[in-house]
Amino acid sequence: MAQELEIIDFRSDTVTRPTAEMRAAMMSAEVGDDVYGEDPSVLALEARGADMFGKEAALFCPSGTMCNQIAIRISTRPQDEVICDSKSHIYLYEGGGIAAQSLASVALVEGNRGRLSARQIEEAIRPDDLHYPRTSLVSLENTSNKGGGSCYELSEIRNIRQVCDRHGLRLHLDGARIFNALVARQENASVHGALFDTLSVCLSKGLGAPVGSLLLGSAADIKFARRVRKMMGGGMRQAGFLAAAGLYALDHHITRLAEDHRRAQTLAAVLKSRSWLSELLPVETNLIVFRPDPAWKSDQQLLAALREQGILASGFGSGYVRIALHLDISEGMMERTCEVLSRL
Repeated sequence: MAQELEIIDFRSDTVTRPTAEMRAAMMSAEVGDDVYGEDPSVLALEARGADMFGKEAALFCPSGTMCNQIAIRISTRPQDEVICDSKSHIYLYEGGGIAAQSLASVALVEGNRGRLSARQIEEAIRPDDLHYPRTSLVSLENTSNKGGGSCYELSEIRNIRQVCDRHGLRLHLDGARIFNALVARQENASVHGALFDTLSVCLSKGLGAPVGSLLLGSAADIKFARRVRKMMGGGMRQAGFLAAAGLYALDHHITRLAEDHRRAQTLAAVLKSRSWLSELLPVETNLIVFRPDPAWKSDQQLLAALREQGILASGFGSGYVRIALHLDISEGMMERTCEVLSRL
């Protein structure tokens, strides 16, 4: 009987399972009722996240989507408009939440691999005219998922902050993979935190926690956000078991993101050697986005060929494929993947 292939799952950095050490931390967590504000592990996680980014307060939520949508809700009012990149997660992948939750419009800007410039944002701000929605919020995504894990230059974020200040706009960061950006650029979390009114920080992607994100902001913002979270159904009870995983991730899984970045470069080098490669976005962090030559194989045919070898990747639209590196990928898995790609 043929030996079954071990599955190598590159579909997303959300597919990770808690490590044995993280599970132990979860099982020994001290818990209480978080809706009453009495879960010590949740309180510790919120305090840790706020301190890391230099913000006054934080709110633990089940998902990054909830964090983002709460941030938009507390930063806008009906008939307002949010400026964001056309490829941003808040617009493409959050179920129309901006319209449904905040009754707000969206001004889409075509950035550079998911990144906006200060000039583009200034040009997108609406004049004070009753025919238009009122521009009130700018949202950035760092790293950019659809941009192939691209990172913002800190200097450009500072320029964007200045534009927002001149026009009285709030600035939000969808930081689902902000730790990847911080590790890749060797930058400080508190420096980034100072530039944004609100930030969402995901714990369940590269950091490997099973569930959860933090929304960071001022004490007043987080007080309002807690009310919105309750309305959205995000109030959890003994959430400390999950918060303990987040605390463990912050303590042990940030610096190891550099290993994911290194492995992404290794796979990118193999892809560059293939004659069938049509396009490869610059690889900056843990995401690899590429397009095979359709005259050789379509993206779906390539995904099927990889599946036959026990390797899972994601279709990314318009003929593109995404590979995401994460902590569940071993050196043995890397070797087999390089071998398979080299034979295709």
